[in-house]
Parts: sequence; C-alpha cells; structure tokens
Amino acid sequence: MKRRKLCALVLAAALSGLTACSGGEKEEGTQTKKQEPVMTALENGEVSLQKSTGGNPLVGDSETGDYQYGGDPSVLVDGDTVYLYTGHDLSTDSEVKRAIYNIPEYVCYSTKDMKNWKSEGTVMKVSTDEVDWVTSSTTAWASQVVKHRDGEAGKDRCYLYYCSWDKTSSGKQSIGVAVADSPTGPFKDIGKPLVQGTLTEPQRSNWDDIDPTVWVETDDSGEEHRYLAWGNSQYYICELNEDMISVKDLNGDGKITCGMTPEEADVLHHQTGLTSFTEAPWIYRRKDAEGKYYGKYYLFYAYGWRERMAYATTDDLLTGSWKFGSVLMPPTATSNTNHMAVFDFKGKTYFVYHNGSLPGGNGYRRSACITELRFDDKGKVEVMSETAAGLNGTIMKIRDGAGNSLFHENFMNSGNDQEYPYKDIAVLAGTPETERDAEWVLAKGKADPGKDAFVSIQSENKPGLYLTAGEDGTVTLAQDTDASEAAAKRQTFRTVAGMADARGVSFESISQPGKYLTVKEQKLCLTDGSDKKMATFYVDRKEK
Repeated sequence: MKRRKLCALVLAAALSGLTACSGGEKEEGTQTKKQEPVMTALENGEVSLQKSTGGNPLVGDSETGDYQYGGDPSVLVDGDTVYLYTGHDLSTDSEVKRAIYNIPEYVCYSTKDMKNWKSEGTVMKVSTDEVDWVTSSTTAWASQVVKHRDGEAGKDRCYLYYCSWDKTSSGKQSIGVAVADSPTGPFKDIGKPLVQGTLTEPQRSNWDDIDPTVWVETDDSGEEHRYLAWGNSQYYICELNEDMISVKDLNGDGKITCGMTPEEADVLHHQTGLTSFTEAPWIYRRKDAEGKYYGKYYLFYAYGWRERMAYATTDDLLTGSWKFGSVLMPPTATSNTNHMAVFDFKGKTYFVYHNGSLPGGNGYRRSACITELRFDDKGKVEVMSETAAGLNGTIMKIRDGAGNSLFHENFMNSGNDQEYPYKDIAVLAGTPETERDAEWVLAKGKADPGKDAFVSIQSENKPGLYLTAGEDGTVTLAQDTDASEAAAKRQTFRTVAGMADARGVSFESISQPGKYLTVKEQKLCLTDGSDKKMATFYVDRKEK
C-alpha cells in the first residue's frame, strides 16, 4: 500500500508540472475562479480525467441503464421557472423496426437556473380510459403548454394542446386540449377534439393535423389574440376564443370551416414561403428590454426529410405572407425527426430540440437537448448545430504524442435513412477540416460509471457518436444503438498515466484489455502500446 501511495504522489508531482492539466486559476472580472484539474492521479498508475456535466441530453440519462426517452419537446416559462414537456417514448426494439411510436403520456421537468432539472413526473396520460376520443393508449404525440387567465373562474389555468389519433374523425389525427390548474398538471381533456382531422383541407395524409403551437399576444390597440397553428405537410392556423378551448368564428357565419382567408373561413390554410414545410411548427417573437414584443413573427419548423430545422418570418400570423429565412440545423446524427421549442429566459433565447443520443436512442426513442439561439443585427437567426456539451458542459481537445489534433472525419449528416446508424466514421490525427471536428466531450465510462478511471469519449458536434473499439483493432466514431453491455464496453476506456510521459494519458480498451488507443499512420486504432509515444495523449480544456 505504501508503494501505491508513493507512485500516486510521484504521478501527482508530474501532473502538476503540466499547465493544461493543473487547472490553475481563471480570471473573471475582479474575481478569480479556480477550475477543476483536467487530470488527477489515482492509485495503481490510473488517472481520472475531468468528465463533462450539465450537457446534453438535458434529461433522461441514467447510470443504471434505465434511460427515460422523450421527444417532441416544448417549453413553458412561468415566472422564474422553465417547464420542459416531452412525450414519453417507450417503443421497443420490435416497434422501432416497424416504425411504431409508443408514447403513452406526457412528462414534465423544471429548472430555475438552466442547469439543474427536476423531474415533475407524468402530467397527462393519453389513454382510452382518460380521453374519450382517442383510438389507443400509445399516441401522445407532440404538445405545447401555455398559461392563460380564465376570466370566468377568476384564476390562471394551464392548457396543454396536443394531437392523437381520433376515432371520431375517420381515424385521422386531431388536435386536442387538456386543462390544469398548474404547469405540472394533472391535465384533463375537455372531452372532445378541439380541431378534428375531418375539418381541415386540403389533405395529404391522415396525420396532417399534428404538432400544435400556441401564441398569445395583445396588439397595440389592446385586443388580445390567441393563435393556434399546427400541421404536417399542410400548415393550418386559427384564432382561439378567450376560453382557450374553442376556435374563434372569424367570419361570424355561425360555423367553423377551413379555407384560405378570414373572410371565407376560420381555420386558415396558407403556407406560401414555408419552403419544404414538413411538421413541428413553433411560433416565436422577440422582446425588447421592457419585455414588449416587437418585429416580425418567426415560425420555426421541421424541413424536408430527414428533418432539418428551418424558419420563416411574417408580419401577420393570419394573413401575412411568409418569407423563408434559412435552414438552421442539419438532420441530427441519431434521429430521423426533430422538433423544436424556442423561448426567452433571463435575457437569453434558447432552442430546444431532440435527437437519439442516449444509448439505445433513435427516432423513436428520443432525448431533449438545448443550445442558445442568436440573432444578427438584422434579425436573421444564426445557423446552429448539435452540441453534446450543451449550455453547461465541458469541451476538450485531445492531441497525440506528436502534437497532432485528434478529430473525426468531416461529414454532413445525410438525408438518406439507409446511411444510418453511423458506426464507421474514421478518427484521425492531424489538422481537421473544421475545428469542431476536433472537439470532444468526456463522459463517465458507460461500462462502469462509478469508476473514476473509466471514460467514454463523445463527439461534441455529432452527439451520440462515441469512440468505439472494434474487434479487428479499428477505432471508429459510432452510435450505441442497443444500450447493451457489450456496446458500453466497446465505448469505454481505462485512463492511466501516459506510457511515454506521465503528464499525458493513455487509454486502455475495456472490451480488449491490454490494447490501447494509438495513432498509427495518422489514424486512431488499438495496439499493444509498444509505441509508447503514439499511445500517449494530452487532453486540454477548450476555453469558452
């Protein structure tokens, strides 16, 4: 035991000589903040690398393998609290293969600091026992919650707008609404669809009427408007009455119909300018320093297939023409669909989306993620990409023994379903095509999160893709598609003091003990570590 302690002390002394791994102090205005060391010594020659916390996904991760998947995120900001809602994805492997969504309920999480998320549990079950008009108990598709004053009751209420298959509308999807006294529910359906799938036209499919988004605003004359929009391939919008649970009769003819203008109908279909509109609309408008809305309306939506994120703008939600903005985010590396929520909180604007980055994840087992959304000085939305680090995680740079950056080959996520899941992306050493391909997020070892010397290494800009050891000695960037023990071992490495330099680190494969990450002919692979220099790496924190 004395010898082990002596070795650890010697290693610690060596580590303290490496500035990048010593943490040091960082100036923040007049205050000095001490950072956590990138690498610390353990016993038996092992070292512990700083693991990223507070990154993406926002919720659902688990050290026991009991992951909670959930897609189609939406957000309600209520005072000092942000509420995040998702459908609860429960599709089995068999259902995933058959492209079947199994979503029985909506769940909620909350935060006051955008760092720590609290599970609020189930807020509504969409079952045949709870909702009279739905066809099954597994179709809680996308939703959004808003808070509004109930004048008749004299108090605020929360309204959850959602969509599900409707047995009262020829089996089509319809838009429903449920009501609660609190953002955390329980929400109770009003007893009938708010907008039936048989009402809207033109029709391209039985699932045209999905993905509701709501916007409430008082205009310059003091009149309040309550807009409800939705759609898949077809975009529809209407106004709601003050009760929030019925459609406003815009033309006053005593009936609710669908058409192109407020003079002829109440549910409007007009989507010129919404280039490649697929689904998942989300209405947003900016606020000034006093909290007053200004400028154009933004409609964020899913674009094409596999789904990208895009936006368009208009001056008038009901009758204005749409002007296409741009594609904002490519298809994710792990999910065929995407769905956003855009919101303001404490002076910043955020963009929540989903992917399949948790182990076993995919387009039917999704996870909510977040990034900051920014505008240029003309109001144009800046392009975004996925991020594993999210708002609060830590990004690392890794260099090999020759000082070359470790990076994955540059590629654009494909729109072709047949190219997924990604499992053989080359990992190289040298000069990356883009700097982001050389950014990594270190996670607790998937094979045993309790061991400090175990680590899994995820791409920052391709979340859900990890360094993966192949049985043939190859090392690629790959997705964990089955959340199996074998996959966890292939994507976990034991960190020990660098074989050629104790200030560095060497990575031993957990699936193949005695084999180490090594750069050979500028490509990452597994070897016996005999080339100690090229099996030694240096890890540095990317400064924000």
